[in-house]
Amino acid sequence: MPKSTFLQEGGNNPKNRVWSFLIVHAEYDYSMIDIARFADVGYTTLKQIWKEFKEQNIVTMTRVVGKAKMYKLNSDNPVVNRFIDYYWAVVEAAVRRENDIKEEKENTHHAVSMPVSAKGI
Repeated sequence: MPKSTFLQEGGNNPKNRVWSFLIVHAEYDYSMIDIARFADVGYTTLKQIWKEFKEQNIVTMTRVVGKAKMYKLNSDNPVVNRFIDYYWAVVEAAVRRENDIKEEKENTHHAVSMPVSAKGI
């Protein structure tokens, strides 16, 4: 599975994978099992991260489906909103940098050496 731009730039660790998943999929709510699976984080590791996220009010429970509690990012938390802004700024900066590199490569002229004859001097 290819790493997202944010993970390439910000570090590919379990907490960043959870943040990345929750930000990219912020319009939906998910169970912890689904978050662990989709974020590619072990469930035990997610439980440790989740404890911190709940204490800091980063996530909020939206509803209960059967036995599963559904969660999403707490958009009322200013820290969450700042991290979302940071996330997209990191992605945007990386995309801009990549586009600049591509444009630079496209605009580079390779000088073609032409033989110079004494007649043309």
